[in-house]
Parts: sequence; structure tokens; C-alpha cells
Amino acid sequence: MTVPRPGPCPTRGTSAPPTKAVILARGLGTRMRRESPGARLGADQADVAATGVKAMIPIGRPFLDYALSALADAGLTDVCLVIGPEHDVVRRHYASTPLSRVTVTFAEQAEPLGTADAVLAAEPFAADDRFVVLNSDNYYPAAALARLREAPGSALAGFDRETLVRESNIDAARIRAYAVLRVGAGGRLEDVVEKPDAATMAALGGDAPVSMNAWLFTPAIFEACRRTTPSSRGELEITDAVRVAMTQLGEQFDVVPVREGVLDLSSRGDIASVQQRLADVPVSL
Repeated sequence: MTVPRPGPCPTRGTSAPPTKAVILARGLGTRMRRESPGARLGADQADVAATGVKAMIPIGRPFLDYALSALADAGLTDVCLVIGPEHDVVRRHYASTPLSRVTVTFAEQAEPLGTADAVLAAEPFAADDRFVVLNSDNYYPAAALARLREAPGSALAGFDRETLVRESNIDAARIRAYAVLRVGAGGRLEDVVEKPDAATMAALGGDAPVSMNAWLFTPAIFEACRRTTPSSRGELEITDAVRVAMTQLGEQFDVVPVREGVLDLSSRGDIASVQQRLADVPVSL
């Protein structure tokens, strides 16, 4: 974690689209480490899956390469990977991979304390600029990322549920467990509702957008992360930091509507479907 310093005042208004992106790649990969009955993996895929480093699962080439290529397509060309001290395989890969469209730097999260702590580790990289934050085990289409970076202040992508089911490798039952967004007047975020039950979904409406953890932050998020306390899971959660930013710092978040699919690489059972969908996707780093 970085040494705390006073956070910036909340900002809003027009500004140039950001070029910086932070990818959270520090997770332990617990689900990926587990054996998955029926999952067909190559020997190299099984070896990487056993380490839990989901971003490096080979899909012809490491999964993370596809994510970086999509970022470059969207205009996000300065990328920081938040990794653990043990993730030398990620450092070695990008030290030896020719890069012409993106720059890759690293921030180290010493312990897996949660996503808010991971974002805070990237504070020296982001400095006073706005930046996008994404999961390392998701492939977000460039069109969705391009729309997100055009938002004027802080924002997050709100994904259409039916489109996710149709165009992702995630079935409807799994998506029902994802966080949904309560959106107010003018498309402003009111809350992120984690694991909504049937009654909550009925109250929100079936068209409530789904969060796939694609965020656009101003530097105000760092002070919010410093003020965040552990959740019931004992982690410092980025969704809690967003609530702190809204309620204590006056930050406002636009919900950017997205009708695109997202590929998810959370477990061994996801590998074959992701590989099939990315088979014809070109990678240019």
C-alpha cells in the first residue's frame, strides 16, 4: 500500500478522455485453482491454472494480452498491472514481449487485502489523472471501454442483462448473482446492490444494469479508499470505496449504458468457451 497523502477534491466537468488504465491482477485465483469436472485443459493451461494467475492462462497467448489489445483499441494506452510480489511470471512476460501500442508498468499490492487496497496501490501511477479500472479475468470489448472513457467525470459501465446472457460466456443463473446498479435521475449512480435477491430485483426492475467492475475514476477515489473499512468478508472493497466517495466526498458517478458481452475467466470451466470466442480476435500490443 502507498503512504497516505491528502486526497484531491472531487472533480467533475469536461476533460480529455483518459489514456490510463489499471488492471487488478493480484487476486489469489481460488476458483481457478480448484479442479473443475469436465473442464478440458491443455497441459500448459492446467499448469497455469494451478498457480491461480488467471490473467496468464494461455488462450493461444496469455489471456491478458487480449485485454491489453482491447484497451489499446479503445485509446487506453498507458496500463498499470497491480500484481503481488510473487507474480514474477507477469513481469517476465511483458519484459520480453515487444510493445508498440501500449506501455505496461507495475504496482505491487503486498497482501491481497481487497480491491480498494489494490486501487490504492496504483496511486503513484495514476497521479492526478483520471483512469479506468478493470478486472484481469474479464475481456471487455473495445467499444464498451471507448464509451466508458468518454464520460466527463467518474463513471462505471452498466451492462444490459439480456445482452450479457446472449453475447458472453456467462449463463443467466450466474449473472443473476452479479451486482446490479440503482440508477437515478440523469443516469447517475445511486448504489451498487451486491448479490440481489428476488425481491430486490423485482423492486429495481428486470432492466437494472449489471456491474462488471469496469470503472472510470478521478483521483478522489484514493482518499475514498483510505477511508474504507473492511467489509463483512474482511476485505477493503472498491464498491465500498465508491459509496464513501459519493457520501463523504460528494463524488458523482455516471452510469454508462453498454449493450456488449463480456468474457469471464474465473474458473477452469470457463477456459474452453473463452478460447473459442477469442480464436479469431487479433492481438496487437
